[in-house]
Amino acid sequence: MQAMWLPMDLSASMVLIVVVGVFLASFMDGVAGGGGIISVPTYFLAGLPSHLALGTNKLSSCIGTAVSAGRFVKGGYVNWKLGLPSIALALFGAALGTRLQLMVDERVLQILLLAVLPVVAFVVLRQRSLPETPGEIAPGKQAAVVLSASLVVGAYDGFYGPGTGTFLILIFCTLGKLDVRTASGNVKLVNLSSNIGALCTSLLHGKVFLALGLIGAVASVAGHWLGSGLAIKDGSKIVKPTILVVLVLLTVKVVSELL
Repeated sequence: MQAMWLPMDLSASMVLIVVVGVFLASFMDGVAGGGGIISVPTYFLAGLPSHLALGTNKLSSCIGTAVSAGRFVKGGYVNWKLGLPSIALALFGAALGTRLQLMVDERVLQILLLAVLPVVAFVVLRQRSLPETPGEIAPGKQAAVVLSASLVVGAYDGFYGPGTGTFLILIFCTLGKLDVRTASGNVKLVNLSSNIGALCTSLLHGKVFLALGLIGAVASVAGHWLGSGLAIKDGSKIVKPTILVVLVLLTVKVVSELL
């Protein structure tokens, strides 16, 4: 436990980097998902090696996402009939994606993402706003869309990951006809479940810097609290522009990795 609590020296600069970076990432994540695009590089910037950075990020992210999910649940912005099976399918998909990662070059997915991201951005820009009220759709069709997306995007999360929550919100709103607040609430449940699964795996393998992760968790709670509050209050006014920021950051991340 001592090795996991302080596996390396904890410096003031490391703490400052994590607090600022994780807060910004969690605020974005609380609004529209995609916070991992910022939080994972934050832990790298703080000097953590890759596996320790990923595991520690899951600790702070998990605690922050729990707060964000709790706000949506308390506000009644969760469709439980869709949410519970979505959680199970996303976890199953993530497990498949992780196995697939061992067989397929990550560059293949990154190239596909570069082709898909402009299309996704175009769809978002064409819409004046994300729906504030549920759309008309047959319950069976809605369930098929939401559950299929949870499985497929869950597999993406296991394979690569960045932008998972953002993709789910877009699909739940545009194809599944959920209102933006309920879509966000259901996505938070899915993200929380996958984060818990990943965190447990990292803890079992001793790949979590507990001291730094708990410091980051304080910043994560603050960011998620503010971000989810804005998403609940302002709906698509804040969610749509944040989604566009996530898509731009994800594009930059993919291009930089390919180069």
